[in-house]
Amino acid sequence: MMNYPYGKPTPYPYPGAVQAQSAPPLYPASGSVIPGAPSTAAPGSLVPGQLPLEQSYIENILRLNLGKVATLYMTYENNREWNAKIFKGKVEAAGRDHIIISDPQTGMRYLLLMVNLDYITFDEPLNYYYPLQPGQPTVPGQPR
Repeated sequence: MMNYPYGKPTPYPYPGAVQAQSAPPLYPASGSVIPGAPSTAAPGSLVPGQLPLEQSYIENILRLNLGKVATLYMTYENNREWNAKIFKGKVEAAGRDHIIISDPQTGMRYLLLMVNLDYITFDEPLNYYYPLQPGQPTVPGQPR
């Protein structure tokens, strides 16, 4: 039998023990909240049947304009073949780090990274709702 000079060890967790907490994920699932992270929703902005208000990010603006033809100006550093490239196509999808467009003439689809995006032009008016202006119409269930 073992001799314990300070008493028999207590199995974890013992009273008063500090539990290790897991760190929040670096890239949380869309719509999740990270404790201690700044909130993107304005006070009182949660309306039943709608997503919380967000700041006006490029991907949200693109999502409001799915199906429209856009011209994307991209820059690729340290590329010997082409440093800058222009893509034109119908906006199919947009995420935090990417845009998917399709060329209406060829049907070719492009997955473009936001990190290379300089700017975007459209030949028609955009759907755009700035989230902090009161009285603007909202689209239920869509990101803003």
